[in-house]
Amino acid sequence: MSWRWKRSLAAPLFIRSTRRVELIRAGETFYDRCVRILSEVDLTTELTRAAGGSRIRQIKIGTVYPATMGMLPTFLAKIARKFPDVKIHIAAGNTGDIIRNLESGQINLGFIRPVENIGALRFFSIAHERYYLAVGHCNPLAERDEISIDDLSDQKIIAFSRQNLSFTERYFNEKFEAYDLTKNIAYTCDDTFSLVSLVSAGLGIGFVPEWTLELPNRAFELKKVKGIDFRIGLGVAWNREDPTASRDDIVDIARSLARAGR
Repeated sequence: MSWRWKRSLAAPLFIRSTRRVELIRAGETFYDRCVRILSEVDLTTELTRAAGGSRIRQIKIGTVYPATMGMLPTFLAKIARKFPDVKIHIAAGNTGDIIRNLESGQINLGFIRPVENIGALRFFSIAHERYYLAVGHCNPLAERDEISIDDLSDQKIIAFSRQNLSFTERYFNEKFEAYDLTKNIAYTCDDTFSLVSLVSAGLGIGFVPEWTLELPNRAFELKKVKGIDFRIGLGVAWNREDPTASRDDIVDIARSLARAGR
């Protein structure tokens, strides 16, 4: 950063030590705004290219892990056949991060979980998957053919606890409260990988989406529980101002995944 910039800001942006450099609040604000400005420049360039009839050069895709395991390979194969010369970049993340990257123009398409407020983005649902009870191999419940929610009364429960309350958390929190299981919550985490790790370690049980069946070297079983019927969606989001994602052929390829899923 030039001396002129430093003088005009009149505020420190980071703390430097012998081991690392850490942004402070002013630095985080400055960095976020710079990223957005540069993204706007990139978006303006792509809009101009699209208006001039130029072809797509690159597609940047954000994806949550379930899509990476499931529909993303099919989508990429179709994109590669349709646009053989296009470069493709994949960025994994959670739904919140992907939405922010779509809004700032850092990615063109995002495979995400549905959220209550998608803002100015466009979204359509592609698939749904069921939640099951993850039970460690050594847990007596692993041998049961049928499990009811009342059978969980003597179990330690591992539950999600995220910064922003999700559909999943709200549903299971209400179920736990209705069946007097809230007191059984012994561990909390904010992602599925952590939850299945705790289950695999024999520390408790927890509800997880069915894509976890595809995890290698699983140390847990998935069991259906009577009284629990919860499905979670998966879909595609994009910024309507993005000339790459808003092309009809790109959207049609994404919609074809939903048709194939049915």
